[in-house]
Amino acid sequence: LIHFYKSSLVKMPGGYRRKKYHVGDTHLKKGWRTKRRTKDLDQIDDDLQEGKVGKFLEQPIDFDKPGLAQFYCVHCAKHFIDMNAFQTHVKSKPHKRRLHALKDEPYSIEESERASGMGSYIKHGKRKMETLIPEAVKKGESLADVKKRARMEIPDTESVGGDDENTRSESEAEDEDAEGDIRM
Repeated sequence: LIHFYKSSLVKMPGGYRRKKYHVGDTHLKKGWRTKRRTKDLDQIDDDLQEGKVGKFLEQPIDFDKPGLAQFYCVHCAKHFIDMNAFQTHVKSKPHKRRLHALKDEPYSIEESERASGMGSYIKHGKRKMETLIPEAVKKGESLADVKKRARMEIPDTESVGGDDENTRSESEAEDEDAEGDIRM
């Protein structure tokens, strides 16, 4: 009987147990799923309507968005940092996949009712989809050009009453690099 108890305490040789690293991270999984989530196809289709698409192609300058919100892909709902990044994106597979997905017209309630037998079936339509180019890319503006344009559009709030807003001292001009960024 004593021999039985001793043998149960000794571990048998064997393989390693798999380590479980992600046991207590269930509260993080929703964040992982929605981290890079973009607009759905029906939301993008709403953005592609006649009156709305111009608003996305000619956005006002926004310093909080990449590329000052001047390089925006309407089909993918993404902002890009400059013209080169936008043009590379247009040639990429994810953009082409998104264009192919947008060729199908979005399903409507009437179409789902017809498919279920509540009316005569009409074949689902396709449409021609081409990449829409923002105004900054059409003009061939670089990020430095957009920054210069932003500086001209936004009045200088630090200047005192009689100073001309467009004239700057030589030391301020020397503090900028080629892209229009200010050196610290």
